[in-house]
Amino acid sequence: MKKILVTGAKGQLGSELMVLSKNYPQFEWIFADRTQVSLDNLSILQIQVEAISPNIILNCGAYTAVDKAETEHELADIVNHSAVGIIAQYAEDHSVKLIHISTDYVFDGTSAFALSEEALTQPVNVYGATKRAGELACLKANPDAIIIRTSWVYSRFGNNFVKTMQRLLLERDTISVVNDQIGSPTYAADLAQAMMTIVTAPEWIAGIYNYSNEGEISWYDFVLAIQEIDGYSCEVKGILSSAYPTPAKRPAYSLLDKTKIKRVYGISVPDYKESLKKSLKFNSLV
Repeated sequence: MKKILVTGAKGQLGSELMVLSKNYPQFEWIFADRTQVSLDNLSILQIQVEAISPNIILNCGAYTAVDKAETEHELADIVNHSAVGIIAQYAEDHSVKLIHISTDYVFDGTSAFALSEEALTQPVNVYGATKRAGELACLKANPDAIIIRTSWVYSRFGNNFVKTMQRLLLERDTISVVNDQIGSPTYAADLAQAMMTIVTAPEWIAGIYNYSNEGEISWYDFVLAIQEIDGYSCEVKGILSSAYPTPAKRPAYSLLDKTKIKRVYGISVPDYKESLKKSLKFNSLV
């Protein structure tokens, strides 16, 4: 029986993979949190992975605190870059299949059209820079790896934008949300399914792939969708990013083109609103 190692098991994507794992009993699943696979401790990371001895690695662990990364550059780089290189080298040396998760934040946000896998990368913050460095380290150590870039991830698990907005919509009379950052959200359960479609496909085709739900929206539009589905009465106002400054700059436009993953692996990508409805059924506050 082949063994699948999932890093970052307690994160949103790792948690959704745990739910999905019951549909794949042909695999032995190892869900490793940061104590079992310590992405922030390079001296023991390889030893930990070797002890598990997986056939497949789904690297979902990452440093994702985008604003905090501006002051914790070293830690973000260890987790998002150096640890990825170690895992990728292990996978290469032991003929292990590796899917590594990356982000739309590798782009600078100046595009006016959906970004393909070949689009120029030019991160505008520390988080994006460390994730891009991780991509390069992964591909250098292991050309047979698959990297999936995703964006605006949310799920029923953990803390995320959707849950925060639900709480604010319930508690406040008015909220303001940026309307000049464009992209598409990703329901982690859909991404988990896409990953398993790749794992179980008859052919492994290495490279970078994009995955997010369908739709081209702003964060403001996303909140309006949450409000529409759950029926909140709060007034939602659109504002410019300049009116809501954050330590880390965000890309203004980072919509991902999913043509490649659909064509190569025949993956069906749900519309963002349909996936949002599914997620909200698990955590409606109304």
